Amino acid sequence: MEKKFIKNIEFSKALDMAHLVEYQEGRVVSLTLVQNENLTLTLFAFAKGEAVSTHSAPGDAMVYILDGEAEITIDQEKFIARTGQTIVMPSDIPHGLDAVENFKMMLILVKK
Repeated sequence: MEKKFIKNIEFSKALDMAHLVEYQEGRVVSLTLVQNENLTLTLFAFAKGEAVSTHSAPGDAMVYILDGEAEITIDQEKFIARTGQTIVMPSDIPHGLDAVENFKMMLILVKK
């Protein structure tokens, strides 16, 4: 049997990443594609008004906005990220996310 490192997604098929997670009112929906000691790759759909409270991560966290708009706070500085944009939240630096409107993102966390 062939070992697969990525889960919860079809192989050998062109897919629209933003359509792999759907919005649900009042919720944050996630789909984990990779999770191991070195790497986490997760898709998220945030309903407007939802948030991830300020926290820090044990690695660099890169967010790629697939749809919509998010307010991202990194060490008390606020940024607006929109569809097609990316931002990196450095390891061990407090950060948080707020859904200014519905938004979808791909989170890539590269750990130490």
